[in-house]
Amino acid sequence: MTAGPGTMFDPAREADYPTTPPLFSGLPGDIDVSFEFFPPKTEKMEVSLWNAIEELKPLDPHFVSVTYGAGGSTRERTHKTVARIIAEAGLPAAAHLTCVNASKKETQRIAEHYWEAGVRHIVALRGDMPREDGTLGPFEPHPDGYANAEELVRGLKEVADFEISVSAYPECHPDAQSPQAEIDYLKRKIDAGADRAITQFFFSPETFFAFLEKTDKAGIDVPIVPGILPITNVAKAREFAGQCGAEIPQWMDNLFEGLDQRPAARQLVSATIAAEMCRRLYAGGIRHYHFYTLNRADLAYAICHLLGMRPTENPA
Repeated sequence: MTAGPGTMFDPAREADYPTTPPLFSGLPGDIDVSFEFFPPKTEKMEVSLWNAIEELKPLDPHFVSVTYGAGGSTRERTHKTVARIIAEAGLPAAAHLTCVNASKKETQRIAEHYWEAGVRHIVALRGDMPREDGTLGPFEPHPDGYANAEELVRGLKEVADFEISVSAYPECHPDAQSPQAEIDYLKRKIDAGADRAITQFFFSPETFFAFLEKTDKAGIDVPIVPGILPITNVAKAREFAGQCGAEIPQWMDNLFEGLDQRPAARQLVSATIAAEMCRRLYAGGIRHYHFYTLNRADLAYAICHLLGMRPTENPA
């Protein structure tokens, strides 16, 4: 069960928050989760990634996804990682695909290769342009390529009957002309054939529920899945947030103050913050959570445990 039309929540009503039973008491575990990974650069990182996949597999995720580097820089590693997850872990895996630095024919050829490898789910994104200094710049469409994610979704549907997820931005993408323009664009991506939207990370349940109200008014009738980023490095999180328009509140900085040399304490604080937010989302009817794992299983696993999930003996 995921967020969709009719999943309304009034953050001003104290009754909407779970005051009893106490925070982190047992939940029934009636949730779906999905996990995002990035393709490893080295053999050591590949071992670490695979350990994370094996640790999270018993939670029987709805799907896992593998990112696609700026400019298609991880194209081959993404394909290899997704194919291995499907073949060896037996998990439903989604491959990210962007519009950057590729013609329509090249992009469709990549999609065909995914389909041949057993990939049935693609996360379709516009993508960002890589600069020589390693930062990201304004998007520039390839002369013969897709101009945006809406066009990419339509193109993928021409290749095969993929399940398609797209991105959503509760706090508005930096490139959007206005919050309403962001909603209108999301609606066009859905109308083009997308099956769900996965949000960029955020740190306030009110932000997510306000976004749901807007998508509901716009007639968007597919699941909107909240993206959850457990934080242990606030400086790095600020870098991520600056690229996608998310806000990191001051209270979060305060909670991590003094923990630079205490990694175990940082992990405990991080898991507690994320789990509390997920509990508040749960109180508002949300039952699917997408975790940005950064290729680490410990925090995502701990949060899922606090939400009542337990390993299955024979995960599908």
